[in-house]
Amino acid sequence: MSPTPGVLYFDGDCGMCTRARDLLQRLNRTGRVRTEPLQSPGTADRVGATEDSLMESVWWLGDDGTVYSAAEAANAAVAAAIGTSIPLRVYRIPGVHQVQEAAYRWVATHRQYFPGVTPHCQEAPGDCR
Repeated sequence: MSPTPGVLYFDGDCGMCTRARDLLQRLNRTGRVRTEPLQSPGTADRVGATEDSLMESVWWLGDDGTVYSAAEAANAAVAAAIGTSIPLRVYRIPGVHQVQEAAYRWVATHRQYFPGVTPHCQEAPGDCR
């Protein structure tokens, strides 16, 4: 079963997040993953999040309408990029998703300490509000 193509929404003001997005784009051998900054107008409505919760994690919006956030969203994006459902299947193993979500939250909380690149919204301000 082939993973659903879609859009990964990431924090365009974060250098580490932009670096992770760039890595995902290099892995995107299928061409089935698009990326947009969370700061794009209308993102909260598209993913069904409140403005307050939107910036708490990355979001995945599959072309089939599925919406995931945090570690599950990252797994969906990697699965679509490399063309296999294995990342999502591993994520769904009992116990694995709890560990991945905890690790995701820790990294998200400490992302300012990780190396990054120039944030997307600084390089392409027209993409961001």
